[in-house]
Amino acid sequence: MTPQSPPRVPGHSLLAGRTAVITAAAGAGIGGATARRFLEEGARVVLGDAHERRLKESAAALADEFGADNVAGLPCDVTDEQQVDALFALAADRHGGLDVVVNNAGLGGTADLVDMTDDQWSKVLDVTLTGTFRCTRAALRRLKERGGGGVVVNNASVIGWRAQRGQAHYAAAKAGVMALTRCAALEAADFGVRVNAVAPSLAMHPHLVKVTTPELLAELTEREAFGRYAEPWEIANVIVFLASGYSSYMTGETVSVSSQRA
Repeated sequence: MTPQSPPRVPGHSLLAGRTAVITAAAGAGIGGATARRFLEEGARVVLGDAHERRLKESAAALADEFGADNVAGLPCDVTDEQQVDALFALAADRHGGLDVVVNNAGLGGTADLVDMTDDQWSKVLDVTLTGTFRCTRAALRRLKERGGGGVVVNNASVIGWRAQRGQAHYAAAKAGVMALTRCAALEAADFGVRVNAVAPSLAMHPHLVKVTTPELLAELTEREAFGRYAEPWEIANVIVFLASGYSSYMTGETVSVSSQRA
C-alpha cells in the first residue's frame, strides 16, 4: 500500500493583514507552496525568484485566484544585493512595508569533496547561506527602521545536522543558515523581531520526482517513518506557524519538519 498524504489544512486567517516577502517563490516547491498558504491565511505576498518566466506565471496564477492587490512579484537573484533591495522596496511601495520574510532560496548539487571545485562550493554557499544573510540583513534593517516587530523564517535542512555523501557544500551552507538564525535572533530581539528556521528532510513535488531516479527515491523514502516524502505544503504549514502569533515566544529555533528515523 502506497502511503497517502493527509488532506490539506484550510486557512484560518492566521496572517490576515500581513505583508510577506518570499524568495524562490515561483514553481511547485516549498516557496510556491508557502506563497499559496500565506494567501490562504489572509496575507499579502511579494514574490521573488531568479527565474523570471516562472515567476511571472506563478504570480499571475495566484493573482487570478487571490486578487491582484494581494500578489506582487519581482525577479530576484539573492546573490545580487541590488536585486534584494529592489524586492524589499517593492513591498514598501505596494503595501507600506513588510511583516514577514521567508528566506527560501537555496542551491544544491552533488559532488564528493575530492572532486568538488571552488566554483561548485562557492555557488552553493553564495545562494544558500550568503543569500539568506543578504535577505535577513535587508529585512532587519527595514523592520528596525519602522519601529520593530516582524518575523523572519529561514529555510534550513536536516542535512545541516546529518552527514550525507556528496553534500558537504550544501550541508555546510544549511548548518550556516541555522547558526545565522540563532545569532540574528539574539540581535533582532532588541527590536521585537523573531527569527526562526525550518529544517525539512525529504520534501518533493512532481517535477522533482521526475528528475529523481526511482532507486534514489525509494532509498530516501524508506528512511522516513511514514514511508513517504513530505508535500511542499506540509513544510509551508510549519512556516505559517512560525510566521504567526502562535509562535510568539519562539526565536532562534530551528524546527525539524521530518519523520526521518536515522
